[in-house]
Amino acid sequence: MMASSNWFDTQTILDGIRRWVEIETPTEAPEQVNKLVSLIAEQYRDLPVTLERIAGVDGCGDHLVARSSWGQDRPGILVLSHLDTVHPLGFIERLPFKVEGDSAFGPGIYDMKGGAYVAHHAFHALCASGDRSPLGITHMFTSDEEIGSPTSRALIEQEGRKAKYVLVTEPARDGGRIVTARKGVGRFKVFIKGVPAHAGSRPEDGRSAVRELANVILALEGMNDLERGVTVNVGVARGGTRPNVTPEEAYAEVDLRVVSLEDADEFVGKILALTSKTDGVTVEVTGGLNRPPYEKSNAGASLYEHAKALAADLGFELIDTHTGGGSDGNFTAAHTATLDGLGVDGKGAHTHYEQLYVSSLAPRARLLHRLYQTLR
Repeated sequence: MMASSNWFDTQTILDGIRRWVEIETPTEAPEQVNKLVSLIAEQYRDLPVTLERIAGVDGCGDHLVARSSWGQDRPGILVLSHLDTVHPLGFIERLPFKVEGDSAFGPGIYDMKGGAYVAHHAFHALCASGDRSPLGITHMFTSDEEIGSPTSRALIEQEGRKAKYVLVTEPARDGGRIVTARKGVGRFKVFIKGVPAHAGSRPEDGRSAVRELANVILALEGMNDLERGVTVNVGVARGGTRPNVTPEEAYAEVDLRVVSLEDADEFVGKILALTSKTDGVTVEVTGGLNRPPYEKSNAGASLYEHAKALAADLGFELIDTHTGGGSDGNFTAAHTATLDGLGVDGKGAHTHYEQLYVSSLAPRARLLHRLYQTLR
């Protein structure tokens, strides 16, 4: 085993990330996710951990929970990482792993295989030096974050409640910023039913579901309030069958983002209360909040201050930010000190140019290592 001074060798870390990236893991390909889970489980062999592998359900892959053999009798550190990516299978042909200057490219490398690997690597480094962190460490790898964590949420909340601190390895933002607040996320489906008719010869018999969908879209788009940080996006809309038939059915899918729980209650209520403006047409809305807002709390703020001091010792400045994207940190922040965005720096999450910055690997790994060593 290498001496712990070499643990933070950039090339070693990058080689490890490459192995994880080259196993593609779209959320909807559970057998691929499980292949990576098996590799990670293998990489814990010989380390002082107990592994629990939770079988995937509802078309998602397995979850893996690695618990340090020490410190499990009291609240400790929970590390949250997801292994699934948004890129479809085969995307690696379009975006192969490659390094150009300070950028390493690959599907999911920034969101968030880089961060997941770096936290795992920092735990390895801790064990290699024979250290035992003051607190137990539990690292959870999940398979479904990119679709809203439907099969892992209960597990995350259960482990989150047991923990004293939660560290989330989502990517850093805008030059290495750490995340101390995130918007809550709501998801809704709108089903509209009208009355079909021949649009040419009997238009008066019809009631257009698509026309009503237009009313609904305008009502939803009208809820946007950027000053309050409220965004409403109609991301999917469809309806009708043929140009000469008054459309009987229409459908939409809607994304809501809010900063606070008060706003969540207000806007979820408004969206669910949408009604039809047209006689003979029905509007039905289903859905709700699938991630509560992650508001910066006192506990979260003091955890951030601690991380900021550690980063300064390591020679870099840790600035905090808030973001509109949701993460698994949203599920823990309300009751446990949570710090997010501890993963790698880079850009292009969910795009065809996704990349991490190689220069961020050693500093981020060292920061996680120091958090493990110093949190009490």
